[in-house]
Amino acid sequence: MPTKDFILRIYLKYKIIMVKFLILSVAVFISARLLDGVEIRSYWTSLGVAIGLSLVNILLKPILVVLSMPFIVLSLGLFMLVINAALIMLIDKLVDGLRIHSFTWAVIFSLLISLINTGLNALL
Repeated sequence: MPTKDFILRIYLKYKIIMVKFLILSVAVFISARLLDGVEIRSYWTSLGVAIGLSLVNILLKPILVVLSMPFIVLSLGLFMLVINAALIMLIDKLVDGLRIHSFTWAVIFSLLISLINTGLNALL
């Protein structure tokens, strides 16, 4: 039988994950509103983008990183920008209500999401 401490720890971990997910969706929404080359329909769309980004980062990104490790090492890590932008372009195709005009805007969008997400998580 689980103890109260165990249940409380699981609850707190779940709560932290949900707050970080909401912060990611806010970062997506703010980033899209700041950039001319990225259009987002509503905050609900940014929730869908956050779900998509989370799933893609869990399922596809590790595989892409391992496969492109030589390029990442040779570029001193800058190839990660290409991987992140490619994943965001994939999310653009999967989520209705998100439109990214070019690959360059996807790179800028991914950088801005990372900066805003880091800043908002630092406030947490």
